[in-house]
Amino acid sequence: MGQRDDRNSEVQRILEELCIKLGFCLPPEENLRLRESPPSDADSFTDAVFEAEGMGDMSDTDLRRRVREVVGQHMTRWVGTADQAAGD
Repeated sequence: MGQRDDRNSEVQRILEELCIKLGFCLPPEENLRLRESPPSDADSFTDAVFEAEGMGDMSDTDLRRRVREVVGQHMTRWVGTADQAAGD
């Protein structure tokens, strides 16, 4: 399994956790779009989730902080593996 497959799986885990824990269950086409081309940092990914949900500016809300926390926990794992792969 390559790095892209790993990232795709990790994005899927993010989206599943957001759906289960916070009710952010994206439409299938948005889910696929984020898996195929995920934003490269946690803030951009969080913004993309809100955009996919059709929500406006959520920058200073508790809900955004909660979504960002879930995204950040997962992204630190894949950023670490991408850095290791780049250094090999």
